[in-house]
Amino acid sequence: MLDPSITALQSVEGEYSMSVILGRKLKRLVSSGALASPMKGSPGVCFFTPKEMVKRPDQMYYLTNGTVSPERVCSYQDVLDHLNLTRGNDVFTSTRPVLDHTHPTMVHLDVYLYAILAVIEKSQTFVPFIWIQLTWNNERIWWDPSQFCGISRISVPKEMLWIPDLLIYEMIEKDDGPHSPYLYVSHDGIVLIEDEMKVVSTCKMDVHKFPFDTQRCNITFSSAIHIVTDIQLIPFSNSSRVTQASREVMQTQGEWEFLDMTVSRGKLILDREWDQISYTITMARRPLLHVINFLLPILFFLCLDLASFLISDQRGEKLGFKVTVLLAISVLLLILNDILPSMSNRTPLIATYCIVIFSFMLLSLLETILVTHLMERDSVHQETGIDRAPAYDCDNKPDHTPCHTCDSEEERRRGCCACICDVSGRKAPCEPLPVAEEVICSEQGESRLLLLILGDLRAVERTLALFASGRREGKPGYWTRVARHLNVAFFTIYLISVMLFISFMCKEWLN
Repeated sequence: MLDPSITALQSVEGEYSMSVILGRKLKRLVSSGALASPMKGSPGVCFFTPKEMVKRPDQMYYLTNGTVSPERVCSYQDVLDHLNLTRGNDVFTSTRPVLDHTHPTMVHLDVYLYAILAVIEKSQTFVPFIWIQLTWNNERIWWDPSQFCGISRISVPKEMLWIPDLLIYEMIEKDDGPHSPYLYVSHDGIVLIEDEMKVVSTCKMDVHKFPFDTQRCNITFSSAIHIVTDIQLIPFSNSSRVTQASREVMQTQGEWEFLDMTVSRGKLILDREWDQISYTITMARRPLLHVINFLLPILFFLCLDLASFLISDQRGEKLGFKVTVLLAISVLLLILNDILPSMSNRTPLIATYCIVIFSFMLLSLLETILVTHLMERDSVHQETGIDRAPAYDCDNKPDHTPCHTCDSEEERRRGCCACICDVSGRKAPCEPLPVAEEVICSEQGESRLLLLILGDLRAVERTLALFASGRREGKPGYWTRVARHLNVAFFTIYLISVMLFISFMCKEWLN
């Protein structure tokens, strides 16, 4: 009885349908004689037993219209079996894959920039996301694709083959992201690795022109232990091709604009010599955000300080306004301290910009304090002169009108008498005039309180009279005139200095 897994040719409407017989089972059946003759009692069924069908079991046989045509069935495992490439074979993993140890392994390297994830000026850290391609020749691997159904390339786990021990000099953190576990192997021995990597690297940044700065960061590849006679690194693409490809695949840049990427080959010479390839990434900062959030507010505060000279110096609001603006600049300086690095070869221009404007505003505040002091000094002198003069001096009248004064100390203390002069010219005696005749019977405490209030009101009246007389006469005091001249001179110098400084800073930033 024939194995039911074997498919024969059956007649369907006078024609034979095509069926497939596996070579391995066919070999067993032919050798046992199961296919020596057609099956009796089964009309329309035909079997063939040519010797060519069993020469190699790794074949498929197609039976069509009474003829047999063999076609090979190949798998990647057949290639691995042919190469004897297994995980436990140390021949492919232990040493450099060369048949002659004097032959260096030529490693071709290609790097493309996918994204600029972060540029941290404070810690001098550059974080790009790159795509890496490595190719080299494994001299122990070769097969003929025609013997394996045209298979010219296979993928195998990385653990099965030797891989160059490349490292990045600037890398400061290990990449914990997922990596591809496979690599490609070609029939001529060319091994290809394609992988993506997040590189946390150190970069020496020049923030002198922040936020209009351009940074250049390097990513340098080299072997860890193999010297130049063992491994030679060769860039697969030139600078223009790498730059163009990076611009096409660029995903995100953040506040940075990618300019170009240059490739250079060099050597590191210490006690030995290592071959290395360096990729220099050039990028420019987009300054709009920092200009809006930082530079313009400071400039606006400076304009407010200039406008404060229009406020009168005899009022205290000007001094308080300048102090408030100065405190606002101090807050912005604290924000700047969190952005810029702690150490730099040159002072950042933005730090100079903030410090100089802060100094201008501090000098303006000191000048305001000085001007206010001079005007107060002049006012004190004028007010002292009024205090010394009697409010009503009857003796100084031209006609020497007689007046009654309060001789009693109690009368002076209580303020219960006033001087009443005869303004009509008659020499009638002056009599004491009671101030509060209706409150004689009131309590002494309330009288004293009202009299104190009355004294304060008289002092305010004298002060206002002083200011009013000074304005009517148009003759300010000496110190007031000095303060006004000082204020005008300082404002002129202040305005010219600010304009020159802003022009200098714009020239330095945009140069």
